[in-house]
Amino acid sequence: MNYLVAVLSDRIQAEAAYSALEAKGLPMTGITILGRGYKSADEYGLIDPKEQASRSAKLMSFWLVPFGFAAGFSFSSITNLNTFAWAGEIGDHIIGGLLGAASGAMGSFLVGGGAGLAFGSGDALPYRNRLSAGKYLIVVKGSDVLTRQSTAILRQFELENIQGYEEM
Repeated sequence: MNYLVAVLSDRIQAEAAYSALEAKGLPMTGITILGRGYKSADEYGLIDPKEQASRSAKLMSFWLVPFGFAAGFSFSSITNLNTFAWAGEIGDHIIGGLLGAASGAMGSFLVGGGAGLAFGSGDALPYRNRLSAGKYLIVVKGSDVLTRQSTAILRQFELENIQGYEEM
């Protein structure tokens, strides 16, 4: 499945481009306008990078927090540092485990959330920003032939950007 995303500056141009695609007899089932008055990014399925980063952080915390607890408990047991001597021997190891679990939680937040937000959004974030700025997107989803025909038609308009994608 191939995708073609064209960015147009206003609603009139988006509607004219959509009408031009329709006039050429292209199958309109795979062609969508995104913007005010049409589908939103969420309705179409553009991934929200904040939501994806949050999901990634939660997923990482499921294994990093218990691993951190085990690592902190083991480190405290092996080294016998008695860092928290007031808690007793077992309490000292449990506090070491809790500190390890807290480190695992911070790691899942920073790596899963921060890196996921910075690097995991792909092109969805720029398209969401353009929609927020009042621009319109025409998305063509279909075969390679359909996207090539659509590209030729859409290039007649004043596009801010046109980008093709291939689904893996």
